[in-house]
Amino acid sequence: MIKQRDFPIYVLLSIITCGIYGLYWTYLFINDINKLCEGDGEETPSFLMYFLLSLVTCGIYSIYWHYKVADRIYKNGFRFNVQIQETGSTVLLWIVVGSLLAGIGYFIGMYLIIKNFNLLADEYNKNAS
Repeated sequence: MIKQRDFPIYVLLSIITCGIYGLYWTYLFINDINKLCEGDGEETPSFLMYFLLSLVTCGIYSIYWHYKVADRIYKNGFRFNVQIQETGSTVLLWIVVGSLLAGIGYFIGMYLIIKNFNLLADEYNKNAS
């Protein structure tokens, strides 16, 4: 079973812990996305790789990572017969252009990722039962 993600909890705990919960969430999410999308020919890099590359590139890798994850979820929607509207490009646009809106775009991008992940997780959990 793959656990559903709760966007309001993600936002609240990320703000309260000054981003530390966001890192923990990312660690768990990487494991779940790799399990959920197993067999698609892709693999989301480990948390250590995500963290170090984000650090070295001053956050640019993090933006790329969000794009890749959203795109992977979109592509796997076809495998699970789940209609997913938002591609990686949509999330990338919200994160980059939305950063001009006082950072709100990042949260919209994360909402889209979590919403679509939950759609796939629902279908995965139905098939796993």
